[in-house]
Amino acid sequence: MTEFAGIRVLVVEDEGAIAMMIEDMLEELGCDVVASVARLAAACDMARTVEIDLAMLDVNLAGQLVFPVAEILRDRNIPFLFSTGYGASGIPSEFDGGQILRKPFSESDLREGIALTLKRCSRAPETT
Repeated sequence: MTEFAGIRVLVVEDEGAIAMMIEDMLEELGCDVVASVARLAAACDMARTVEIDLAMLDVNLAGQLVFPVAEILRDRNIPFLFSTGYGASGIPSEFDGGQILRKPFSESDLREGIALTLKRCSRAPETT
C-alpha cells in the first residue's frame, strides 16, 4: 500500500530492531523515512532542521524522555505520534489529544495512527 506516498517521516527510536521494523512499516505504507535517530540530542537536532511531514517518537530514549523533541516539533507545527510500552499515562498533559501507539503495534495500528494524526493536523494526503 502506498496511501501515504511522499509523507516524509523522522523516526526517533533507541532500539535498533524496533526502529528497523517501524521503518519497514512506514515504507510499506508509502512514507519516505528521512532519518532515524536513537538519542535525544540527535533527535533534537533533527527536529530543529529536517524537512518532514511527520515524526514517530519513542517516549523513552535510553532513559531520557523524548518530550523536548515533541516541543520542538510542536513549535514547528510538525505532527507526531508517540510510541511507548507504558501507555498514555506517561505522556504529559500538554500533549493530550496526540496519537499514542502502544508497543507492540501492528502495521494496521500504525496506519490508523498516521491517518488520525495527519487528519487532526490537516496534512492528510488528498485522495483521488
